[in-house]
Amino acid sequence: MDNWDEIRTAYQVARKGTVSGAAEVLGVHHATVIRHIDALEQRLGVKLFQRHARGYTSTEAGQDLLQVAQATDDQFTQLAGRIRGQGEGVSGDLVITSLDMLSGTLTPIMVAFQAEYPEVRIRYRTGDRVFRLEYGEAHVAIRAGSMPEEPDNVVQPFMSQRMSLVASDAYIARHGMPTGLDDLPNHYFVVFDNDKSRAPFSIWLRERVPEERFIYRATDNRNMLDAIVAGAGIGFAMSQEVARIPALTEVVPSEESWSAPLWLVTHVDLHRTTKVQAFLKFLKAEIKGISAS
Repeated sequence: MDNWDEIRTAYQVARKGTVSGAAEVLGVHHATVIRHIDALEQRLGVKLFQRHARGYTSTEAGQDLLQVAQATDDQFTQLAGRIRGQGEGVSGDLVITSLDMLSGTLTPIMVAFQAEYPEVRIRYRTGDRVFRLEYGEAHVAIRAGSMPEEPDNVVQPFMSQRMSLVASDAYIARHGMPTGLDDLPNHYFVVFDNDKSRAPFSIWLRERVPEERFIYRATDNRNMLDAIVAGAGIGFAMSQEVARIPALTEVVPSEESWSAPLWLVTHVDLHRTTKVQAFLKFLKAEIKGISAS
């Protein structure tokens, strides 16, 4: 296809349902919209729209074009975000993504960075979905597990995601402290609401404790920690979090097998930009300070 203007016009007609609506979005005369649609239909040899008194309705062929054009438009939007991130100043949006479990560690650091660079707007994205750096969905990603292998990403070791198995004072007051590993099946647990989780500590727990003892399940780590602190059951928390909450006590010594490496990931196109480099330097310094304390 050698005329993207016509495709873009058809996409907006499909979105808006009218020639006038598409013309307004595109900033062109409505006659230009009609001319583009007619030319595109003639070139493709198929009707893309059914014309009626209220506007235009996409045919099956028009729906196919709409899906492709939507994906293309999304990629151009994301590309524009990446290009905007390539400026020389430390300003504008800084998009960071990680597991929500890291929020307690990262949030104070991001707030401190934003205080030092007040023209930066922090956007922190967590959740199960992996935000794609190549589409500009994030400037910096912190990922757990095996080393990411995407060819266009710059990957650096960050820190270890060390886990502790803990109970709160409230839980211990009601149920007592486990006497050791053999006593764990006699207690109650807060777990992630995913029986197929491949997190090393989740696998370890499933191998030692019967499922009926998992009495509180949650879909995010923040709620799991809240439930552990409230006394719902014993559960896993990041060791850095445990150190900040006096009401939590380790019930068994932490095992190395529970840990997972964390990686700093940036896209090669943005890695050397002033904003990303400033944040990476700041983040590493803060994490070094936390690890040393």
